[in-house]
Amino acid sequence: MNALLPRPSIFSIEPYVGGESKIPGVNRIIKLSSNEGAFGPPPAAQEAYAAMAKELHRYPDGNATALRTAIGGYFGLDPARIVCGNGSDELLAYLILAYGGEGTELIMSAHGFVMYELTGHYAGCRVLKVPEKNLVADVDGILAAVGPRTRIVCLANPNNPTGALLPSSEVRRLRAGLRGDILLVLDAAYAEYVTEPDFDPGEKLVDESGNTVMTRTFSKIFGLGGMRLGWAYMPQQVIDVMSRIRGPFNVNAAAQAAGIAALSEKGWVAKSVAHNNEWRAKLVAALEALGIKVWPSHGNFILADFGTGERAKAADAFLRARGLIVRAMGAYGLGQCLRITIGTGEECTLVAEALAAFAKQDG
Repeated sequence: MNALLPRPSIFSIEPYVGGESKIPGVNRIIKLSSNEGAFGPPPAAQEAYAAMAKELHRYPDGNATALRTAIGGYFGLDPARIVCGNGSDELLAYLILAYGGEGTELIMSAHGFVMYELTGHYAGCRVLKVPEKNLVADVDGILAAVGPRTRIVCLANPNNPTGALLPSSEVRRLRAGLRGDILLVLDAAYAEYVTEPDFDPGEKLVDESGNTVMTRTFSKIFGLGGMRLGWAYMPQQVIDVMSRIRGPFNVNAAAQAAGIAALSEKGWVAKSVAHNNEWRAKLVAALEALGIKVWPSHGNFILADFGTGERAKAADAFLRARGLIVRAMGAYGLGQCLRITIGTGEECTLVAEALAAFAKQDG
């Protein structure tokens, strides 16, 4: 009997492992491993979600019309050029599958979001990971890696897991240096946390070109990670492609209602950004005072560098013993680092106190 086998490229994929949420034998868990919003979901979103309970037998609007209108109004974008998805991961997968495939190449930075690599292999692309400079994407390196088979470049800005921000001028230089038949995907999942005055998450480049897409999410600052809700802003020609391959009801009704309500929560983003700025700075200062290197971050997390993989593992174990779950970075080639979400003030304080105790024991 012949063996049933998938495409060979499937076996190059290591299954994605999300942030842990439980530790055997530990009762009180503080999860700081998935960059979830510090305040949970907005109250208006919770109410909208609860109100959907009596309508669960109804199919959702397959075009997410009201949600796209709300997103367009909030961000000042044309709703007709917005596509919503089951998290931005789904939209990234559609784009890579549509424009990549066997015989093509996808380029990403060395420590870029791991889903680009996983989905690239799923599509059959050859994935090229370009070394970074001080954990920041290297535009010249990316452009030098481009070959005749390159069809997609994926760039997270700010980047996950490093927190690095590539200046808008450099992103423009990247787009200008790419051929017209190369799709540039700008993953701006953490855009709302950026406070740099000249930052463009990608909207202007999308408007100015026919080969750039910006993806966004409700999972971070809007606190809807459990709803799996993302969106993308793209040129009309890409909209046409997405309309042919997108599932007919890929965003459920409860997610659509919660997303609309989250956008209506007055002051939510400003409060979240202010909190993030305050406690990110406090946590960075606390760790640096302990001699722990912290890489510059523009997201709702920090990347703590312990120098060696052995010390990072020891620090992780020390935190876990106290119910504090952070994210080990071995899958990103950063085994000497731990990524720590900026949680509540109490949670950040507990992390700082635990690492102070670790440093005292380790020193």
